[in-house]
Amino acid sequence: MEMTIEDLKQLRESEDHIEFKEAKHNYPFTGGKHTDPKDRRRCVLGYIVSLANERGGRLVLGMADHIPHAVVGSDFAQNEVGQLVDEIYKRLGIRVETTELYEEDKRVLVITVPSRPVGRLLRFEGVPLMRTGESLREMSDTEIFNVLSEQESDFSAKICEGLAIEDLDKEAIVEMKTQYARKQENPLFRNCPDEQVLSDLDLLKDGKLNYAALILLGKSEAIRKCLPQNNIVVEFRM
Repeated sequence: MEMTIEDLKQLRESEDHIEFKEAKHNYPFTGGKHTDPKDRRRCVLGYIVSLANERGGRLVLGMADHIPHAVVGSDFAQNEVGQLVDEIYKRLGIRVETTELYEEDKRVLVITVPSRPVGRLLRFEGVPLMRTGESLREMSDTEIFNVLSEQESDFSAKICEGLAIEDLDKEAIVEMKTQYARKQENPLFRNCPDEQVLSDLDLLKDGKLNYAALILLGKSEAIRKCLPQNNIVVEFRM
């Protein structure tokens, strides 16, 4: 969606996935002369990496970072926007979009950053970044693991070889039909044939049951046989 300067003035950095920098003169593209990694990452590439890791957003140069974001103007990449896009693609492998806006004679550069590819992190100088308030921080081990796990297939959707409808608990199937009929406000669903219900709910595909069917509806002995390592974990949260 095309943004105007008036639109930008009212946006909030966290909620609207946007980062504002005054960047009037000599704003660094990469780490510049800084030696401290925390200072080096406060640059255009650092913010683009963090926004991409957060599923995309906008980097705005030439506006103050407090609402309403006043226009101060920026000379960053002036007359060199095409080269900027090419250099970002060369370094990060993503293609950003740029827009130049003006309020009187003050220039604002908006860099629209796409999301990172599924299961892949972007890094600045070897470090995957995310934003926290006014700073850029390294992603935690948990955040990194969650991203890398996106490429893994859904275990519950895998076919459970050897599992037959006879291995499913009839009472569990009846309960599932009753609960689903109530949720959908469709009492006739309880009268549907078992195989049709299993197929409609993606538990049965091409005549074969998957692990979701085993976990939800399997008899105890079938679960012990096909998932001998199974256990139940219950957590209470306020």
